[in-house]
Amino acid sequence: MADVPTPLLSPDFLPILLILAGYLLGSLPFAIIITRLFGMADPRSYGSGNPGATNVLRSGNKLAAVLTLLGDAAKGWLAVWLAQHFAASLGELTITPGIIAATGFAALLGHAFPIFIGFKGGKGVATAAGIFLGFSVWLALACVAAWLTVALITRYSSLAAICAALAAPLFAWWLLDLPQTVALAGMSLLVLWRHQQNIRNLLAGTESRFGRKK
Repeated sequence: MADVPTPLLSPDFLPILLILAGYLLGSLPFAIIITRLFGMADPRSYGSGNPGATNVLRSGNKLAAVLTLLGDAAKGWLAVWLAQHFAASLGELTITPGIIAATGFAALLGHAFPIFIGFKGGKGVATAAGIFLGFSVWLALACVAAWLTVALITRYSSLAAICAALAAPLFAWWLLDLPQTVALAGMSLLVLWRHQQNIRNLLAGTESRFGRKK
C-alpha cells in the first residue's frame, strides 16, 4: 500500500509553517504601504533611508508615522499570537514554547530582512515591541518604560531603543521561560546590530535628537 502524503497542516509541518508565516508577516513593509496610501514619498528616499516609523515621522506626517508604528508592532504581535493559538489548540507537545519563540524571532528577521523589498528593512524596534507584547504584557510595559525613561532624559530615540533592547533579556529572565528568554536575547542582538550607525553617531556626538530642529 502506497504511503499517503502528509498534509501541510499536519502537526509535522505546522511548526515550519508557523515560523515561515512569522517571517512573512514581519516582511510586510508598513512604512512603504502607509506612505503609498497617503501619496507620500518612499521613506527610503529621505532621512536615514530606513523604512520605519521614525523615518516616516521625518516627512512631517505624524498620522502616517503612528500608523506605521502600529502596523509594525501589530505584525510582531500577530505572529506570536498565531503560534500561541495553535499551541492552545494542539498542545505544547506539538507547538512547543521554543516554536512560539522561534516564530516571534522570525517576525523580527522578516522586518529586518523583508523578502518583499529586497531584504533591506527597518531596525525592528516597533516589531520587537509587538513581539514582546505577544510574549507578555508585563515584558512589553517594562521595555516601553525603559525606552520612555531614556528617551525623555536624553532625547535620543536610538539610544532609548538600544537601552530597551539591552534590558529586554534581563526582564525576560524574571518573567518568561528559557526559550523565550533566549529568543529575546537573539532579538536584542539583532536590534543592536541594526543600530550600528546610530551607535557610531552617538559616540561621535553627531546623532540627532528628536523634538529639536536641525
